[in-house]
Amino acid sequence: MILSRFLNHMIRVGRLTLVDANGKLHEFSGAPGPEATVRLHDRSLHRKLFLNPNLYLGEAYMDGTLTIEQGTLRDFLGIAVRNLEFAQSFPAYSVYETLSRMFRLTQQYNPVSRAKAHVAHHYDLAARFYDLFLDRDRQYSCAYFRHAGDGLEQAQQDKRRHIAAKLLLQPGQRILDIGSGWGGLSLYLAGVAEGQVTGLTLSREQLQTARQRALEAGLEARVRFHLRDYREEKGRYERIVSVGMFEHVGVAYYREFFRRIGALLTDDGVCLLHSIGRMAGPSTTGDWTRKYIFPGGYAPALSEVLPAVEKAGLWVTDIEMLRRHYADTLHAWQQRFQANRARAVALYDERFCRMWEFYLALGEAAFRHGDHIVFQMQLAKDRDAVPVTRDYMAEWEQARRQTETRAHLATPARPAIRAKG
Repeated sequence: MILSRFLNHMIRVGRLTLVDANGKLHEFSGAPGPEATVRLHDRSLHRKLFLNPNLYLGEAYMDGTLTIEQGTLRDFLGIAVRNLEFAQSFPAYSVYETLSRMFRLTQQYNPVSRAKAHVAHHYDLAARFYDLFLDRDRQYSCAYFRHAGDGLEQAQQDKRRHIAAKLLLQPGQRILDIGSGWGGLSLYLAGVAEGQVTGLTLSREQLQTARQRALEAGLEARVRFHLRDYREEKGRYERIVSVGMFEHVGVAYYREFFRRIGALLTDDGVCLLHSIGRMAGPSTTGDWTRKYIFPGGYAPALSEVLPAVEKAGLWVTDIEMLRRHYADTLHAWQQRFQANRARAVALYDERFCRMWEFYLALGEAAFRHGDHIVFQMQLAKDRDAVPVTRDYMAEWEQARRQTETRAHLATPARPAIRAKG
């Protein structure tokens, strides 16, 4: 079986036992690592998984034609991602990678009209579905785990604070949040800076929730949300923040994105960009992820981002790499999702839930064992817009943490977001 030859070449770490559709056992092992046994229930997978594992592996799990007999899906995908570099040296796989890169700009075609459709595909799911695994504030991006053992709620609060520290907020500033999601970060920044916040999203579901939250918080006069693409925004802002949105821009649009940042930012303004990236250089988005999870999406290498920043005439005043934080975030989401799996099935169906399981586990494997990272890039038009050392970040965070602790002790816990319907 050609799939067996491929796996024998690929598996150098861990142990994988494959039961093929004919009931025959195939064992592959290398250096100590995770172990798993999988069973194939469809003979066509012998060919499909060799020709395009990036697509058919996820589809087989969704359809139940690939099942985990021993170990967990997390173990299995951990083996796959740890050994991906060895798969890439297999001649047929390298041909596939070359062809995929040839078409990657087409895969990331994101004009305004298409960008809206791509966002709707993922973010316009029932809002209450995201309550099943996100934190109470519904932060759908990498958390910031300051200490081992921190819970998700704490880590997401620390993420908001960490971002705010890098923005050097002052009272009365105009703040633009590009990709404002369900509004949590915009509302937090408005509370910190007492300024005017404009949030942009392309998701109608997110827009509805964000506006309702602003109304309930009594901030509707200072925090306004719009269904609007970043290319459609006008005005000038002292501060711009974008968290978890840049992955939807596309390489061909990077120069336009940073030109818009420059046009929207005041001369002494500061921008903080928080995005998924990759360590190993330019690549492509896997076929399964692009088809089922993030159409048009791509996690860039910094070598693809920085030239566009330079062309826009912006100063990179700080870059921080968050290496393990998203792996821990995704693991926490997996645990919460599994605890609420029956409710997820009731909202959608079993195949949808298996798709989501695969997505969360694959994401963790990419950040824990693969080349994926998160970067926070601070930008300015003036080199002197921020202090020349990073001390101000830690000092602000510490002071703000003490303020929030006192406020938390003095007020009852805020209820989690709950969408109507």
